[in-house]
Amino acid sequence: MSLFSRFMDGWRKYRKPGYYDEFDYHWTMTVDLDSCTGCEACMTACQAENNIPLVGEEELAKGREIQWIRVERYWEGEYPNAKLNFLPMMCQHCDAAPCETVCPVSATYHNQDGLNTQIYNRCIGTRSCAVYCPYEVRYFNYYNHHWDSPLDQQLNPDVSVRGKGVMEKCTFCIQRIREAKDLAKDDGRRRVRDGEVQPACVQSCPTKALIFGDRKDSESQVYQSMNNPRAYKVLDELNTDSSVVYLKKVDA
Repeated sequence: MSLFSRFMDGWRKYRKPGYYDEFDYHWTMTVDLDSCTGCEACMTACQAENNIPLVGEEELAKGREIQWIRVERYWEGEYPNAKLNFLPMMCQHCDAAPCETVCPVSATYHNQDGLNTQIYNRCIGTRSCAVYCPYEVRYFNYYNHHWDSPLDQQLNPDVSVRGKGVMEKCTFCIQRIREAKDLAKDDGRRRVRDGEVQPACVQSCPTKALIFGDRKDSESQVYQSMNNPRAYKVLDELNTDSSVVYLKKVDA
């Protein structure tokens, strides 16, 4: 076991047994790689929903892209029998997240819904979280981005427009989670029903490869999906206890 793995294993054991049992929800996402076609509709929807700027070709060449979800491509085999595989990658919302332990101002922390959250007005841009994230899903904002009229009218008023010097990442569209919880409260319900919360990427996926829900609900679709025999977690050997579960692609 590597030094990093031993560190994360110790951090996970530090928390008392049943730590997450005290939470009302534990939001989880599953990604069926057998259904994913790599269309990148999830990327477009995430960009529109969360006010993510386009940095341009020049900044992209410098490695300064901002993309809360990306679709990675892997070639398997040799020509002419090569196969192209896709893997959507976003913040894994780890239960033992290394980014949380290294932030000097606690700008990133675990909330009561089991989400790895980011407090933008607390972040001082040390980028320590990005260095320690094994999934490379945290992005530094180098500029105060501007949307020319009328493009500024497309910005989502429920999501803040981040400024220069802060880290950004996927939030599982926490604004939609809060809206669903408020509606449940108005209806006199203690809990959100399965399927009432759909992040932008899940809502836009044409093949329904993405499933989102509360894994504490044994009747939920995501609970059934994450217990599929094909289920696995990326870099699970690091003991980060990620909340994103992938289903292996079925080879013909």
